[in-house]
Amino acid sequence: MTAALWLVAGPAAAQFNLDINRLIDTAKNLSRATTEIDERQEIEIGRDMASRLLGAAPLWANEPVQRYVNRVGRWLAAQTERPDLPWHFGVLEAPQLNAFATPGGYILVTRGLFERMRSEAELAGVLSHEISHVLRRHHLAAIQKNARGALASDVLLLALRDRGSEARQKLVAFGTEMYARGLDKSDELEADRLGVVIAARGGYDAYGLPAVLQTLQAMNPQDSGLALMFKTHPAPAERLSALELQMQPTLDAFAGQPQLAERFASEARTGR
Repeated sequence: MTAALWLVAGPAAAQFNLDINRLIDTAKNLSRATTEIDERQEIEIGRDMASRLLGAAPLWANEPVQRYVNRVGRWLAAQTERPDLPWHFGVLEAPQLNAFATPGGYILVTRGLFERMRSEAELAGVLSHEISHVLRRHHLAAIQKNARGALASDVLLLALRDRGSEARQKLVAFGTEMYARGLDKSDELEADRLGVVIAARGGYDAYGLPAVLQTLQAMNPQDSGLALMFKTHPAPAERLSALELQMQPTLDAFAGQPQLAERFASEARTGR
């Protein structure tokens, strides 16, 4: 099942030629092309980026856990304004503590982070944070911004139109590099706020995400498993303070909803 979910076409190193007519068409459509990526293109770019992430770390060979995480993730996605995206969720075989989203609805959590969680509410909090990046198109906006600075306008247009082109591979490479650089701090804090709301809508204790942040905060910051997380995200203490400042009423209002710690433990044990 998971293999089918993540089956994507391999990169093609096609050469491209630009004729005068294409340049004229580009000039006519450049304004629209460089500011808009439609949903089909968003999904395709996200699929290509997910393929690269999976090339670096495969899915954990644990079918019960993969099904469980997909079930929770899709329930949460159904609570949002984009329920019809082809949402896919997975756990990477990686000891580091991190989670990733790509445009179009691909969400990946590392095994290292999953095994630090203590409840389904915590899992829901992390997945909802990543879902929020997709809803707000944070990665897509960053890709467009970087691509405009590095690709000629006609090449950018080709990258959006032709999935098999060399230009598309460059565009996807820009997107994948973001996971080493990180998004803007404002994007991460927005995803925290919206993630709390989505988890609460899904019926979970709203303190799931803050609980994970507290776990990260209590760990040794020199731990190699946290290096990328701490490099690409605001510090856990800063994120907790921002949630307390801006989301305290919401957190308190939905703090009594289920954490589902026993169900999480049962599902996690089943897969081992």
